[in-house]
Amino acid sequence: MDQRVKEAIFEAVRKEPFARALQLELVELKDGYSVVSMIYEPEKMNNMYARAHGGAIYTLIDEAFETAGQTDGTIVVALNVNVTYVSSPEPGQRLQAEARRMSQTKKTASYDIKVTDQKGQIIALCQALAFRTGKAIPFL
Repeated sequence: MDQRVKEAIFEAVRKEPFARALQLELVELKDGYSVVSMIYEPEKMNNMYARAHGGAIYTLIDEAFETAGQTDGTIVVALNVNVTYVSSPEPGQRLQAEARRMSQTKKTASYDIKVTDQKGQIIALCQALAFRTGKAIPFL
């Protein structure tokens, strides 16, 4: 992957307001591959049942999907995202979403994304389909 693109994506995540609000951290980035992590903070991320809100887990998934999809320097947008929530994390756990491109055509790309806690327990599994716009990412 182009080093300039890699650096631009890392910097964009550091500046992204929503990523900053949930303290998402881009950990690793390679061609078609991304790892993003966050600490599960119940006081900010719980639902009405005092468990992790699905939206918090989805946010982690989406950031990994977004960053893995842009590794060729072009904008991708989600066409379909299917999430299976497997278990709820324990408070204070560092969660990690690992996105891996499984296939790619001129216009689409599919990704498998797995969320685990720091013990390796699966929290969520995701299959996502992206539309490849062909337009350069604007923050290069």
